[in-house]
Amino acid sequence: MDNFILADNQEITREGLVSLLKKNKPGAVIAFASSREELQRELKLNPASVVVLDYTLFDFSSVDQMLNMIAWAEMSAWILFSDELNEAFLRKALYSDDTISVVMKNNKLESIEKALIYASDYERFLCETAESVLKNKTPLQFVQEDNLTATEKVILREIALGKMTKEIAYEKSLSFHTVNTHRRNIFRKLGVNNVHEAIKYAFRAGLIDMMEYYI
Repeated sequence: MDNFILADNQEITREGLVSLLKKNKPGAVIAFASSREELQRELKLNPASVVVLDYTLFDFSSVDQMLNMIAWAEMSAWILFSDELNEAFLRKALYSDDTISVVMKNNKLESIEKALIYASDYERFLCETAESVLKNKTPLQFVQEDNLTATEKVILREIALGKMTKEIAYEKSLSFHTVNTHRRNIFRKLGVNNVHEAIKYAFRAGLIDMMEYYI
């Protein structure tokens, strides 16, 4: 498969991907999509395409909306390529469709190249982060007192349910900046460095239960 659709709204990332494709897939036909509508249009023109998507920068309103498009574009192959893909989001995406590839923007160049090549051959590539999500089926307990505000607990619960910053902002009628500030404060107060650790706390604090997490 030599058709690629770059659904990433970071110009520097697009340029980097184009450079990698020219190196590894000299005959590649490259298209760009900056919105869900444009992506759908490109897939109608070239249904057998590899879609490289940064979900966090795109206008999908939910993971379900993204999965519906993936199911609709049955001849395509998809690579989730981002800086921020939390455990709940990845778990739902990976268990819902076993063809989705995942690579992070901070992964080594070799991994990103492999993801592009694998997907073009309809093979799945999973980076270490995605592999660990599939293996870690039982969240660990996290014991720590907190001084989170009521709003921060609501935001943490939404994060644990797999929602991205932009989704939370939209649903709670808050600005992206406000939600991002809450997110930083939550991490600081809990003394955690990543989403996975924050989700463990959400379980321990009873902000989310197992049934909600695995739906």
